Amino acid sequence: MAGQLPGGLDTLLDDECVFLSPIVFTPQRGKELTKLYLGAAGQVFPGDSAASKESKTNSFHYVREVMQGHDAVLEFETMIDGTQVNGVDMITCNDEGRIVEFKVMIRPLKAINLIHAQMKAMLEQMQ
Repeated sequence: MAGQLPGGLDTLLDDECVFLSPIVFTPQRGKELTKLYLGAAGQVFPGDSAASKESKTNSFHYVREVMQGHDAVLEFETMIDGTQVNGVDMITCNDEGRIVEFKVMIRPLKAINLIHAQMKAMLEQMQ
């Protein structure tokens, strides 16, 4: 999320991509909805550039990568409003290398509640 890619998410996401959120009950289908949710997450989850590495305050960073075939599981940590957030991005790509599924899982419950409120506000602001 911190880096910029030529073409942005359009080059990474398949048109039929499905986004599975920890805070939305139903799968969000399609490239445009997936971009909307990932864009909002990019605003809610502070990036490394805003961070102090020692304290991990406001520092989104990946701590583990597990990859096999077309699948990747990326564990992340960050601190938001004094709450430690831990989660995983589970990503599946097709044969062309485009993302067809992006699933996010987050813990603990306090973090989910905080992110739910911030994502709701960010999505309303973006629409």
